[in-house]
Amino acid sequence: MTLTDRQMRIIRSAREWITQYGEAPSVRDLAAAVGVSSSSSIAYQLRKLREQGIEVETRGRRSGRCPYCGH
Repeated sequence: MTLTDRQMRIIRSAREWITQYGEAPSVRDLAAAVGVSSSSSIAYQLRKLREQGIEVETRGRRSGRCPYCGH
């Protein structure tokens, strides 16, 4: 399993956020921490990580959709 630099930064940022704030970051928080302007690119990377069996916990509003497939 090979992770990209951005994926590693997302994982590291999520862990640091939880350590600092005691709760999971939102997708927007992760985007800011990683230095990405688009939260959709973070969501894409989170999906790719889940496909590899790596779950990165995030918080946010509940949409009623499946968090894994979007349906």
